[in-house]
Amino acid sequence: MIIHWNFDPILISVGPLAIRWYGLLFVGAFIAGQAVLTRIFRAEGVPKENAERLLLYALLGTIAGARLAHCLFYDPQYYLSNPLAILRIWEGGLASHGGAAGMLLSLWLGTRILKPKMPFLWLVDRVSVPAALGAVFVRGANFLNSEIVGIPTSGGWGVVFEAVDNLPRHPVQLYEAVAYLIIFLILAAIYRRLGQRTPHGLLFGVFLILVFSARLALEFYKVPQAAYQPGQLLSVGQYLSLPFVVLGAVMVLRSAGYRKVRPIERAKAARL
Repeated sequence: MIIHWNFDPILISVGPLAIRWYGLLFVGAFIAGQAVLTRIFRAEGVPKENAERLLLYALLGTIAGARLAHCLFYDPQYYLSNPLAILRIWEGGLASHGGAAGMLLSLWLGTRILKPKMPFLWLVDRVSVPAALGAVFVRGANFLNSEIVGIPTSGGWGVVFEAVDNLPRHPVQLYEAVAYLIIFLILAAIYRRLGQRTPHGLLFGVFLILVFSARLALEFYKVPQAAYQPGQLLSVGQYLSLPFVVLGAVMVLRSAGYRKVRPIERAKAARL
């Protein structure tokens, strides 16, 4: 079955101003994430306001990290020659690997500021659950935008992104969205079972292993995104995914011997 896709990425435009579906879904990812994180915090006795502030830090860190990673890893020659173009995020170009790094840095800064103090690994464990859900929104937005498209299919099925060409292609954005939804459900199930007894680093490690393993596998179905990528054994996205998978494995192994699982006094039994 061949599906022809020609979706207008602009929801509303008034003069030079435009509201894009991508922007709405990107913001929607953080709104959904805030709802999940607030529920977790409430169950564990953490002020609701902390979830709101942490998600703001995470939003800013994710955008900054994702933009810088795209510019420096996917098209460094252009952006180093035109540094002001790095600021033009409305033109597109965000890399999830940089977004993950930026979010981690911003959350680390959040743990230094907010009261009560939250151990960093305790925090990133809980943020990993809504982060996986947010990734579903982002890949859905990529599909609406007809970007990060898949390679052509050899059978009589696929999606023709008419804004790109007339070839039926793998809807790899939807493959990723489904993968991230499954990962979200797995993380939510683990947290629901263990609650505040979750060993520090376990959810974060599982998140890194599953998300970036999915990236490693699904990159084979994507059109190369880096200008200098053709001829390489792996794609730029796959090379960038490998350290995250290794870090995830280290976190899971480390969590097996971790015993301190009540970082916040008088925490209640957690229920997601």
